[in-house]
Amino acid sequence: MKQLLGTLQYIIQHPLNNSDRRGSLLRYAKWQVGSRLVPGPVIVPFVNDTVFIASPGMTGVTQNIYTGLSDFFDCAFLLHLLRADDLFVDVGANAGIYTVLAAGAIGSTVISVEPIPQTFEKLCANIRINSVSDKVAAHNIGLGSKEAILRFTSSRDTMNKVIDDVHYDGPSINVRVSSLDMVLQNKVPQLIKIDVEGWESEVIAGSTLTLKNPSLLGLIVEMNGSETGLNENERSVHECLSANGFSPCTYNPVTRSLTPIPSKNKGGNNTLYVRDVSQIEARLKSAPHFRVVNKSF
Repeated sequence: MKQLLGTLQYIIQHPLNNSDRRGSLLRYAKWQVGSRLVPGPVIVPFVNDTVFIASPGMTGVTQNIYTGLSDFFDCAFLLHLLRADDLFVDVGANAGIYTVLAAGAIGSTVISVEPIPQTFEKLCANIRINSVSDKVAAHNIGLGSKEAILRFTSSRDTMNKVIDDVHYDGPSINVRVSSLDMVLQNKVPQLIKIDVEGWESEVIAGSTLTLKNPSLLGLIVEMNGSETGLNENERSVHECLSANGFSPCTYNPVTRSLTPIPSKNKGGNNTLYVRDVSQIEARLKSAPHFRVVNKSF
């Protein structure tokens, strides 16, 4: 019951649901009932003319059914920042929500990285159904500071990660790991998203050349906002990005404005890091509006 109440509170408090809480709860109820009556993949409308494939148990995906856009502030930043001739890198792509937004709603070129084979298949399915295979290069590998073979959990949906506990005996898989610099091969993105469940500092450590290039405008990095201070992984990320001229901030999609913050964003799971603020703000202000669940932002 506590988990249900938490989910319902999350849904009605989401920024896109403020003016239609009844509709958001109806979407939740319809999915819960429908997915039990007719279990299996369902094609769901998404931003503008894009779609995504949802199945029961895909928590990170189905949240977008209830809210329209689960990571609203971060996804809105991506949509308002990127342009069709830009390159976006999605590290820890999962089923491809960010990839679909960048390639499908904007038309950007995307490099997506997802280490778990079963999840990678879902990513590829979402790429195909949105007809953006020509825009996306998908890699079924992990990223870190160097080439290696590492063991990952394989049964935790969006929470799969590198195993650093030698006593772990749950479902796992060995995955080839490379560095972002090696994958990019001198290509430089305008935006990078990194969501790798505590492995972010290792990905950053393998991105030395990429971070130094001034064409990279920003990063969306997963950090646990519920924790008061920076943990060891987050501190390493923050120090490295700060040394390369990036500063943490929050984004308001309604006013299209950035607000500097001291370190990580304690109001969400991700933190935005940006540099060349004047160029970014000009892009944000001039971006078109995007449609989702009868809303425009």
